[in-house]
Amino acid sequence: MLSPISMSIETINGALGAGPLAGESLRHFFERDAIEVARDLLGCHLTVNGTGGRITETEAYCPDDEASHSFRGPTKRNGAMYGRPGNVYIYRIYGMYWCLNFVCTPGSAVLIRALEPENGLPAMMERRGTDVLTQLCSGPGKLCQALDIDISVNDRTLDRPPYAISPSAPVPIVSGKRIGITKNAEAPWRFGIQGSRYLSKPFR
Repeated sequence: MLSPISMSIETINGALGAGPLAGESLRHFFERDAIEVARDLLGCHLTVNGTGGRITETEAYCPDDEASHSFRGPTKRNGAMYGRPGNVYIYRIYGMYWCLNFVCTPGSAVLIRALEPENGLPAMMERRGTDVLTQLCSGPGKLCQALDIDISVNDRTLDRPPYAISPSAPVPIVSGKRIGITKNAEAPWRFGIQGSRYLSKPFR
């Protein structure tokens, strides 16, 4: 279903200008409800060691959400989820693929599911073994492979190398059920840029 354009980001952008989020501006952006942040991250520009692009798809996870890694409280694995707002939480799925998440309030985070490649295309193509732009970052595992993300860059804030993130003006948003979960699967907390070709799966 279509969701209205998130407007809270306008206030943030007005105060920040076009520069990257860092320090207090990073904290203010992320120290909010994960659902709000997941919507406002759409269109933001993310780079990792200069490679990246425009965020096109996200999923929100909250502490009282049975699908969240934080549902049963802090553990060694999910410790980064309890870091500062704007912290990075990386975990592995299926023993093969890394997933990139951004921490909001403690125990809540946003999974970055897809990105429109813009910077460092040759490096991304080499890492992914394809020159099809829509396939470079069309899913959380593909995205991490393309941006060379693994556990070595876990548990650090987005204003520290190798990361940089810049805010975006509001974009038209579509929402739907999250992907690949069995608990709380009906929650419509997956968000994407309406009409984007750079998504992990179409919204229905």
